[in-house]
Amino acid sequence: LLVVRGWLAWRVLDTQWPGFSGAPLAGAWPCLLGAALVLAGLGTRLFAPALLLIFAAASLPDFGWLAGLALLLALRGAGAWSLDGLIAAAIERRAPRLSALPDEVVDGLPQVVVVGAGFGGLAVARGLAEAPCRVTVVDKRNHHLFQPLLYQVATATLDPSDIATPIRELLRTQDNARVRLGEAAGVDRDARRLRLADGSTLPYDFLVLATGARHSYFGRDDWEPYAPGLKQIDDATAIRRRILLAFERAETSTDPVERARLLTFVIVGGGPTGVELAGSIAELAHHGLSGEFRHIDPAAARVILIQADARVLPAFPEVLSARAQRDLERLGVEVLTSARVEAVDADGVLVSGTRIGARAVFWAAGVMASPAAQWLGLEADRAGRVPVAADLSVEGWPGVYAIGDTAASLGWNGRPVPGLAPAAKQGGAYVATAIRARLEGRDAPAPFRYVHQGSLATIGRQSAIADFGRVRLAGGLAWWLWGAVHVAFLAQLRSRVSVAISWFWAYLTFRRGTRLVTGGDG
Repeated sequence: LLVVRGWLAWRVLDTQWPGFSGAPLAGAWPCLLGAALVLAGLGTRLFAPALLLIFAAASLPDFGWLAGLALLLALRGAGAWSLDGLIAAAIERRAPRLSALPDEVVDGLPQVVVVGAGFGGLAVARGLAEAPCRVTVVDKRNHHLFQPLLYQVATATLDPSDIATPIRELLRTQDNARVRLGEAAGVDRDARRLRLADGSTLPYDFLVLATGARHSYFGRDDWEPYAPGLKQIDDATAIRRRILLAFERAETSTDPVERARLLTFVIVGGGPTGVELAGSIAELAHHGLSGEFRHIDPAAARVILIQADARVLPAFPEVLSARAQRDLERLGVEVLTSARVEAVDADGVLVSGTRIGARAVFWAAGVMASPAAQWLGLEADRAGRVPVAADLSVEGWPGVYAIGDTAASLGWNGRPVPGLAPAAKQGGAYVATAIRARLEGRDAPAPFRYVHQGSLATIGRQSAIADFGRVRLAGGLAWWLWGAVHVAFLAQLRSRVSVAISWFWAYLTFRRGTRLVTGGDG
């Protein structure tokens, strides 16, 4: 890095700054200053983008090499033999990283336990990266999941690894964070300990419940084997298996009635998940599988979306909701609104007195919060969420907070905070700020206020809706925006690149790349 800095400093001195070509003396000072900064290694990461601009404006013949070296400095810093290195070493001596501290010192720090590694839980952990505490993230799965794209795994567009990232990988550079694979089972208020399902306990000074939500069948849990929901990777791969096996079995079936059942897909619930799942299955049938079967036409499949409300996507303005329904119907989806599901079994569903034969029924009609309220012995709201105060703390439980789908908060101008990823992230960042303020003896932050950044839902190719309050979009522009936002929200650069490539391929070819039947038969 020292040789790299030296060569770059010489090229800076050898290059006139744009705009100073007619005044060499005026252009010399910036060049001299820039060369000195590069050679000394002071603020190199910040100065590297300026180097790129300098070399690009000068149209140097060896611009490629110079740009690569400048990027190297931006990524790696100036190295140990530099002012940046000396400054970093001095800071390290005064405030050593936790990994360099004795175990007894680290163990004596306040313990923050975060239950759940979703959007909210990770926001808490990352928000405490530089705080004087030890953070333990507990989750019964070893990965963080980007749930908004789970339906694309279920419909063979994306691979599970595209939207799931190991928690340890996300927190590997955070010295004060550790990960515990385990399932929470209760909380001991007096001992300030979190109980795990394996019988072990974790002590805490602060406890954050970010346990998310699960399926709700509104008291009819006996329907679940016939109508699986979509909340985890296992759910998505099981639904993908059901969809693809339905086409495979229809190909070999000689009974026209059974073939019709196999080629009928019913989605219960007209919210974003139901609409996106219905549209994606319809596109798979009409385009993704075309030409691959000899005895059936996949495009003849029926996709039926059942919604108990008077319109799909009721959280959106009525004009956007109507547009979404029209786009679904253009894809061939049969939309049944104001329809009530009365029974679900292996042969199909009973909807408002009408029997629909189907071998593949999927549930997207309701969610219920995790049993966190039961752990605390509190009365939950209708959705099973824990009531919280204005600062997202749980009253009567010192040091305990709840966020995301776990919390019943009125932080949206007196209205309930929605169960959306941005809401969970905002809640997690707020709780991290509140805990850090308490650790550092500062005043508590103002009450939590959720800032709604808009709602998005996609229906199919070049079809989506977006609601930003006064600004409402539909069609192709909303679809491209939906894609950009979802790629940006993914946890890793690798995932962003992989998803973007998969979508681009599917857009060009109309083909799905992960049409694999895996797991058990069903």
